[in-house]
Amino acid sequence: MGKVEKIAHEIEILSPQELEKLRGWFFEFDVKAWDQQIEKDIQSGKLEAAADDVLKAFHAGKASEL
Repeated sequence: MGKVEKIAHEIEILSPQELEKLRGWFFEFDVKAWDQQIEKDIQSGKLEAAADDVLKAFHAGKASEL
């Protein structure tokens, strides 16, 4: 049994209260990981082309503010 399968098994036997706590923890964990990836992509310039395209579309009247 691999690591993910072991974790899945342990999750399956959690009480409802433990599962709720895990959901909250994982949500926060996932948000932090997402933020770190976005920051890394920004710092590396990976998003520059996409940002330029969006700004060009906006200034050309092909997009609108949210």
